[in-house]
Amino acid sequence: MARALSLLGLEGMGEVGEGDDLAALLLTALARAQTTLRAGDALVLAQKIVSKSEGRAVRLESVSPSPEARHLAAQAGKDARVMELVLRETQALLRVRPGVVVVEDVRGLVLANAGIDASNVSPAGDTVLLLPLDPDASARRLRAALARATGIAPAVLIIDSIGRAWRQGTVGTAIGVAGMEALQDLRGHPDMFGRPLQTSELGLADELAAAASLVMGQADERCPAVLARGLAFAGDGTARDLLRPKAQDMFR
Repeated sequence: MARALSLLGLEGMGEVGEGDDLAALLLTALARAQTTLRAGDALVLAQKIVSKSEGRAVRLESVSPSPEARHLAAQAGKDARVMELVLRETQALLRVRPGVVVVEDVRGLVLANAGIDASNVSPAGDTVLLLPLDPDASARRLRAALARATGIAPAVLIIDSIGRAWRQGTVGTAIGVAGMEALQDLRGHPDMFGRPLQTSELGLADELAAAASLVMGQADERCPAVLARGLAFAGDGTARDLLRPKAQDMFR
């Protein structure tokens, strides 16, 4: 049987604001696309609409930078107010270079600027958006809300565009997961010649995140959610399953 994965961009959700019901907005977008949830579906959401609904937008005029933030901002060539927010969202500062600050954030993610971003947040550019406090919990809540409304509990992914060591360009990456394995352990499964796989662990949630990110776009596409249909998955993992343990980190 041929294997196929379909990805449907859900448009027309409008500008999401603090307190908005994402489950209701998604169901309206699904209806507009003339479809409904089915068993085995996955919904992939851009981090920004989750952060906006959870009130994670911060006006820069409300931020008073500390001396440390001012010092690091001068090193990196960044706004000291943004640097102050980066420090608040950080548990370990890893690299500071002109134009970039790489941290391990409070969620354990290694990424630039603690994921803080001003694009597609406000017309004036005076507001930045922080990542959800707990993206895995956000995904679980949304999955439960969709199940209550429809009787179907889809897998839910919250994704962000994150750069990778040794590679140019950002890639859609899962930062919140519910209702599916995030890390699929294929060790022991036979290869095409019957030999057991020895080391194969698949970042399933990240692969789906990257595929969905192509449909979402990165600029003014206004497509913050994607319905994925046809992906075989099981289990109920979290995005934290994808974080490499520090004991296995060969580069820090």
